[in-house]
Formats: sequence, structure tokens, C-alpha cells
Amino acid sequence: MISSQRERNFRSGTTPVSGVLVMPFVTVLLWVAFAIWEPQFISPRNLSMLMIELSVTATLAIGMLLVILAGHIDLSAGSGVGLLGGVAAVLVFQSGWPAPLALTAALLVGLGLWCGMAWLVVRWRIQAFIITLGGLLVFKGAFWLVIQSSTVPVVGREGANLYSILTTWYVPPTYGLVTLLVLGACWSLRLWIQWWQRRRADLPVDSGEVVFLRAFTIGQALLLVVLICNAYRGLPLAFLILMALAWLAHVLTQETAFGRNLYAVGGNLSAARACGVPVDRVVLLAFTLMGAVVAVTGFMQTAYAGASTTTVGELMELDAIAACVIGGASLKGGRGTVIGTLLGSLIMATLLNGMTLLAVAPEAKLIVRGSVLVLAVLVDVRMKRDA
Repeated sequence: MISSQRERNFRSGTTPVSGVLVMPFVTVLLWVAFAIWEPQFISPRNLSMLMIELSVTATLAIGMLLVILAGHIDLSAGSGVGLLGGVAAVLVFQSGWPAPLALTAALLVGLGLWCGMAWLVVRWRIQAFIITLGGLLVFKGAFWLVIQSSTVPVVGREGANLYSILTTWYVPPTYGLVTLLVLGACWSLRLWIQWWQRRRADLPVDSGEVVFLRAFTIGQALLLVVLICNAYRGLPLAFLILMALAWLAHVLTQETAFGRNLYAVGGNLSAARACGVPVDRVVLLAFTLMGAVVAVTGFMQTAYAGASTTTVGELMELDAIAACVIGGASLKGGRGTVIGTLLGSLIMATLLNGMTLLAVAPEAKLIVRGSVLVLAVLVDVRMKRDA
């Protein structure tokens, strides 16, 4: 039988100090290892590129977190990244649409597709695993049809820079520190407000020292990001998009009725139904938001690649799932946080960036990514047993 303190921590989402430190510690170990093997890993240019890669991976992982919290999974996300990025690229660079209109159209397509998959899940009680597996194949085929199995460059047309600047524009170093102060203050203030509200409501909370450690770690991490990026060209726009999305997702999951319902549905579906939680609407909204996140990820990934090709988005759904589980999310739902997902995404992005810099063979990359995913699931199983 679990201890009362462990039970309170599991239900409230609080974590011990060791849980707060383990992922940053693993990240530091990876950075040190890659820096020893290849000193260029810690160069300002490469670390700035790592921030962009992190932004793409973490953006998709945050959307995946919403689906996982509800007790479902989305295997179609990677194919959707390619499809929606390709739709926007074709509309802008081949059909001559204004970039804002093309991006909006692709976003609406994403909302519609994921809402449709969610409707099949809730209306016919079909496992999301099956529906999204079918979506993976359908979206991949539709993507190849849209770009006609060729390459659509995301450059070269005047007035279309709104698309390409998603991963090529940087906040000038002069304004980097101001941006840091705003981001750090927002995150820290939210942590303390949430802690104070839970304490006043007599709910289980972490100690003040743990909250301070979290806020301090976030501040130090953001300072490090700004200093690194300013040594190259400044803060990437993609990183600011990620921070804005992470802020919204954090507030949505921690401070709203929808967020509480997400945890309830994923934690115990039968109990949630008995308590009157609108389960179907919660699942529909979670998948619909996932569609929007997939679209944004598709725009950033395509812009970062410089073109829409048949390989854009390949296996990205597995990286997103691994990032969520490494960050503490349960594949059965009901457990996970945005901050944990960001840390898990940093580990995944570090692995991929480091292996690319070391010119690791593609087959070895696949083995490592698969091994990390299996290890993340084993950790998830172990955590549930200990809980």
C-alpha cells in the first residue's frame, strides 16, 4: 500500500525534489558528453539551432500531452506535420496565395481533420490508436499527393516571408534581456500564484523550497538560452512561439475547468462519467487543439527544412510521445505537466542534434530513438508501480 504522502503527491501532481532535478541532470550529462565528442556542439551557432529544433519538437509534444492526458494517443501527428506544412507551402509558393491566408487555411484544415478523428473516437467508441494509425497512412498519402512527391521550396517569392521567417528571424540581442525578464517573470509569477491558491484551498502542495527551486531553475535556463542565442544572432522567433504556446498550455491544464476535466478523464474514465464530466467534449477539444498544434509545428518544421519534401514530419509523433513520457506523463492518462514535457523535449532535441553533429548513421539514429522510446515507457511503468 502506498504511503499517504506519495498518494497526495500523485493526485495533486506535485513531485519531490529528486523528480525536479533528474531531467536537468540528465540533460547536463548529455551536453557534457556531446561537447567532449564534438566541441562544436557547444558553439553559439549550433546551440541556437538546437533551440529551434527544441521549439519544433516541444511544440508538437505539448499538443501530444493534451491528448495523452485524456488517456489517448495520436500516431498521425508526424504525417499531419508534413501534410499541413505542405498544404501551406503549395498555396503560398505555387498557387500565389498571401502567406497569412494560406497559413490560416492550413490551420483550419488541421482543426477539421483532428476534430473529425476525435468524432470517430467518441461517437463509435473506437480506440484512438486505430483511428490515428489510419490517419498516419491517409495523411502521408495525401501529403505526397499535395506536393506531387516533389520538393516545394519555402523561399523565393516576394511577400511570402511570413512563412519562411518562422525559423529564420531572431530577436536582436539588444532586446534579448528584456524578453528574458518578461518570460521569466510570467513563468515564476504563475508558479507562485498557483502554489498560493492551492495552499489557501488546503490542497496538497510542494514545499516553498521546491517552488523556489523550480522558479530559479526556469530563470537560470532562460538566462542561459538568451546568453547563448545572443552570442549568435539573438532569440529565434520559433523559441518565442514555443514559450507562448507553453504558457497557454500550462494555464489551460492547471487553471481551467477543461484542464481539470482532462486529468479526470485520463485518471479514471468511469469516475469522470459518474461525476458528470462531459467526457466526449473534453476528448473532442483535446484532439481539436492537437490539430492546431500540428499545423503550427508543420509550418515551423517546413520553414526550418527550407522546403516541403516527402520526409518532413517523419517519425516526429514518436519523438513527441517519448518527450511526454520522459517528462513524467503517463501513457494511460491523468498525469503529466507542460514543464516536464519541455524538459523531455530538450532531452530528445539534444539527442537528435548531437547525433546529427556527430554524423551518426541514419540506421543508428533510428535505433537510438527507438531505444529511448522503449526506455521512456519502462520508466512510465516503473513509476506507476511505485505509485
